[in-house]
Amino acid sequence: MSTVLFCPVMFNLAETTRMIQVARALDPAHSPVFMGYEHDYVDLVRDAGFSYRACEPAWTRAERDQALAFDQGRSFRSPFTTELVRERVRVERALVRETGARAVVTGSNLTSFLSATAEGVPLYYPVPFALTAPQVRQTPRMGFVAGSSGLARTADRAATSAFRWVYTSAPLAPRAFATVARENGVPAPRSVAELIRADHNLLTEMDWELDGFDLPDDFERVGPIFAHLDTPVPPVVEELAAAPEPLVYLGLGSSASRSLVLRTARALGDLPVNVVAPVRHYLRDDDVLPPNVHVTDLLPAHRLGGLVGAAVLHGGQGTVQTACATGVPFVGMGLQPEQTWHVRRCEERGNAVAVSPRRVGTQGFRTALHRALFDPAVRTAAAEVSEAYVDEDGAAAAARVIERDLG
Repeated sequence: MSTVLFCPVMFNLAETTRMIQVARALDPAHSPVFMGYEHDYVDLVRDAGFSYRACEPAWTRAERDQALAFDQGRSFRSPFTTELVRERVRVERALVRETGARAVVTGSNLTSFLSATAEGVPLYYPVPFALTAPQVRQTPRMGFVAGSSGLARTADRAATSAFRWVYTSAPLAPRAFATVARENGVPAPRSVAELIRADHNLLTEMDWELDGFDLPDDFERVGPIFAHLDTPVPPVVEELAAAPEPLVYLGLGSSASRSLVLRTARALGDLPVNVVAPVRHYLRDDDVLPPNVHVTDLLPAHRLGGLVGAAVLHGGQGTVQTACATGVPFVGMGLQPEQTWHVRRCEERGNAVAVSPRRVGTQGFRTALHRALFDPAVRTAAAEVSEAYVDEDGAAAAARVIERDLG
């Protein structure tokens, strides 16, 4: 039996559930152990039957937001002080030795990239293709500048070129990582792209999303991995699905904001639809939403196919892949480059309509939702994408890669 240590960022829902799916797919001969510094979704880990080690030092709320912006390419400022990186690497190295882990699986827990290397344990990184080094190097337009005019395309290419240099070449990896890397006898990362590159980078994508790209030897496609929460569909969802009004799913993951939740809910409140919205974690007790918007805790979204007519999503890969797998057309509002990438790939397949989050509440937003609900071409494309997902199991493929090396 081999121990596999999982190191997700535990306040990131998509990342935590992605790790859980991979752990579930491992052969029972192996023993998954989870660790984390923030513990928002620890109940999901424990409910799945896995051991969890609570570690320190943790971040404040402001530091979490800063870390998320850094990970998503929205900022090159980070909350990683030398003291924090040094202590987390010490904690992780000790945990690898204590558990006898023979593999480490990480998300955006950046200190794992140092600690696993220092312990001589292979590091596996199930990751979306967007914002990886090969994607940034080979993409002519990242979508920083919206629009299809010649001027917009030219401006976007220029912005992409600048971002490419900053992300893949500029010496912008936080200095703390170079300092602690040298202290632990491992190569110091120079660029942001070097900082988040593992021994095995497992791309959680459909094959068509990688068309036209050349992958380095340390990158391979495993396929979609998204949450399968082991909870029943609440009765309110089935009741709303039986009503004459279309039912819309509002999913904004864990990287949106309270202001966007309120604006989107109020925009949907003006439309002849019912809405089920697992966004309670964003709201304050005194927030008032329209009566047709029904707020819930987290839902087993993978069971909502056939119940909801369309979705409005922030563009995170987990929510996008769940919609794709269940055949639900969606309106995608990418909030940062990685999410914009996911939405654009689906819009190209025809099962999604992209809008800017700035257009929430406008006629453009209403038109996009109407297309997702009623346009036969969009609905046909959603069904075709769902059919393509039937034979995909990214978690199982990732587990097989890990087990291949465990022997």
